[in-house]
Amino acid sequence: MSRPVNGSSPLIVVFIDDQDWHLRMLRAAFSAAGATLLPVRLSDCGLDTTQPYGLLIPGLDGRLPDGVLVRAVAGGSFESVTIRLGVLHALHAMGVPVWNSVGAIERCVDKSMTSFLLQHSGLPTPPSWTVPGRDAALAIAHRELVQERLVLKPLFGSQGKGLTMIARAEDLPPPEEVNDVYYLQRFIPAHGRGYEDYRLFVCDGEVIAAMIRRADDWITNIRQGAIPSALTPDADMCDLARRAAQAVGATYAGVDLIRDPDGQYLVLEVNSMPGWRGLQQVVSYPIAEQLASRMLASLRR
Repeated sequence: MSRPVNGSSPLIVVFIDDQDWHLRMLRAAFSAAGATLLPVRLSDCGLDTTQPYGLLIPGLDGRLPDGVLVRAVAGGSFESVTIRLGVLHALHAMGVPVWNSVGAIERCVDKSMTSFLLQHSGLPTPPSWTVPGRDAALAIAHRELVQERLVLKPLFGSQGKGLTMIARAEDLPPPEEVNDVYYLQRFIPAHGRGYEDYRLFVCDGEVIAAMIRRADDWITNIRQGAIPSALTPDADMCDLARRAAQAVGATYAGVDLIRDPDGQYLVLEVNSMPGWRGLQQVVSYPIAEQLASRMLASLRR
C-alpha cells in the first residue's frame, strides 16, 4: 500500500511518555528544519483493521506520517506493551521509516540480548550471564567471584536504577525481587583514579556528540549524580560506538563505553531511546537539531 504525500512539510510523529525538555528541543529543531512534529503517546494508539492503514494514531486523521521518532515506550502489562510494539511493527509494515525500528528497541530494552549481540558481533564487552532461578545465579557467583565482583542489573531498566554490586554470593537477592531472572555482568574496576565511563551519541552511522561521566561511586549515570564533561572521542571509541549501534540495528543510540584496568575500551550498553539533556550541557551545538536534520535527510534518500 502506497503512502500519502504530505506536501512540502514532512509530518513526523514522535512517540513520547511526557511533555518534557526533550520534546521542547525536538519541536523547535523539526520546526526550524521545515517539518511538523506531532507528539503522541503510544499508550493512546491501537490497531483498527477497518481503517485505510489499519492504525489508530491520534491526530493523523487516517493519514500515515512521513516518519516516526520513538522517544519512549511506556511500560505496563505484557498485553499493553505488546500492542504498543505492535503499532510500531504496523508502521514499519506500511513503509513508514521508524527511528528506532521496533526490532532495535526490543533488542536494547533486553540487556541480555544486547550483551549477546555485542559479543556475537565480536565487540569487546564485559562477560555477562542471564539465568532463571537463584540456584543458577549462585553457581555463577561462586565461580566468577574468585576473579572479580559482579553487577546485578535489571533486565529491563535505565538511568542507573536497580544496580546491585555482588561481592559475595549471598548478596544475590531472592527470586521475587528480580522476577526470577538474574542478569549478571562482570564488574570493570576503574581505570586510573575515580570512576568514569563514556557516552557516545550515534546518529545515522556517525558519532555526533560525546561526554565523560564521572562519579564518586561506581554508578556513573547522570540521573544518579554523575558529572558530565566534554569529550572528543578518538577513532577507536567512535568505531566501537558505530559498530555497537549497528550490532543492535539502531539508527540512533546512546552507546556506553568503559576502559578496563589495561586501558581497553569495552561496550557496556546500547540505549535505543537515549536522552541527551546531560550530554547537551557539555556540547555547544543543539543535539536535537543534529537528530532532526539527519532524520529528515534520510527521508529524502
